[in-house]
Amino acid sequence: MFDLAVDPATTIRVCSWASAGIVLGTVSGAVPGLHANNFAFVLAGIAPAVPGPPVLVGVAMLAAGVVHTFVNAVPAMAIGVPDGEMAMTTLPGHRLVLAGRGHEAMVLSAIGSLLAVVVAVPLAVPITWLVVRLYPVVIDHLALVLGAVVLALVVSERTPVHMLGGAVTFCLAAGLGLVTLDIDPAAPLDAGGVLAPIFAGLFGAPVLLDAVHAGGLPPQDDARLRVSRRTVASTALAGTIAGAIVGFLPGISAAIAAVAVLVVVPGDEGLGSAGDRSYIVATSGVDTANTVFALVALLVIGSPRTGVMVAFDGTDAPLAFPILLATVVLAGIAGFVIVLFGGRYYVDVISRANYSVLSIAILTLLVGLAALFAGPMGVGIFAVASLIGLVPVRLCVRRVHLMGVLLGPLVVGSV
Repeated sequence: MFDLAVDPATTIRVCSWASAGIVLGTVSGAVPGLHANNFAFVLAGIAPAVPGPPVLVGVAMLAAGVVHTFVNAVPAMAIGVPDGEMAMTTLPGHRLVLAGRGHEAMVLSAIGSLLAVVVAVPLAVPITWLVVRLYPVVIDHLALVLGAVVLALVVSERTPVHMLGGAVTFCLAAGLGLVTLDIDPAAPLDAGGVLAPIFAGLFGAPVLLDAVHAGGLPPQDDARLRVSRRTVASTALAGTIAGAIVGFLPGISAAIAAVAVLVVVPGDEGLGSAGDRSYIVATSGVDTANTVFALVALLVIGSPRTGVMVAFDGTDAPLAFPILLATVVLAGIAGFVIVLFGGRYYVDVISRANYSVLSIAILTLLVGLAALFAGPMGVGIFAVASLIGLVPVRLCVRRVHLMGVLLGPLVVGSV
């Protein structure tokens, strides 16, 4: 298979499919609530009818997944930014945008993701060697490990009132997961099932609902970094290692791992602080590294750990590691360039838009996607998930507790 990778004709085909995946990942990342997983499942569905080796479909899936981890930070910061008085309840990226440092935040995110790719490739072998040896022990005690993660997330809120809020948020999300994850709804398009409306409701809709009455974006300053290179590098490295662990363990998200990273690489928690900047770098690094190591996990332990890898595995495409690794690097470079140069234009377009109209339009799109991917039941799940997604914002706790939608069922199933 490596010979195919250096054959000119095959190289052109691989680059063409990777380019298609880069476009899909850019689109999915730029639209809140639309995930690369959805495109991956669509591609998996049409894979048997696509002429040529299935590995090319896998290349497009992987490229889309990698680029999505770069681009998804842009709408997360630019859309749904609340008024200033709610700044302390918003995500770190929102706080930087409110402080006029949105361009810097996007550069930090792009750097965190790119460094994750650069670091993950050479560290893939030693980290995989270590994780594979620890993997059986972790799986044998999975309930204990996941329980410790849940406890650590709740305790990380630090004050008793916020700990209670985190616990309430987690329990609500876990209940949603226990009730809905095993549902196989009839839908017009088999492209991800209930996961699409669940995550769109939990993480996309609440931001958009708050944006209906938002005041819009303040003027943004230049993109110069106001944090040391050492902090960026150390946080990205820690995020990459955390992303490797996440890539092998079920139910642990990039946001959860990023919280753990900030325990190792601490920063202040104030508005626009080093803590906010570190969180952006860490989350972006974990998210991208997770995609890279999920590929390694599929190769080494034969178990897909992300939606993209589940879809890839469903195509029965061969694990042509040299081709797929080259795809990761190519997509990583493309994602960095897209965010670096496209993020500013994205913000400029959003800043000129009517926030109320924009938010309602995207909410309508999310409802349509929920119906497309999970039928009428998906719309109901989306509505319930949206209500639950509002809870952490109203209780002033981290949205990461919403990952209980996956962690909760895993803890119950592993007991």
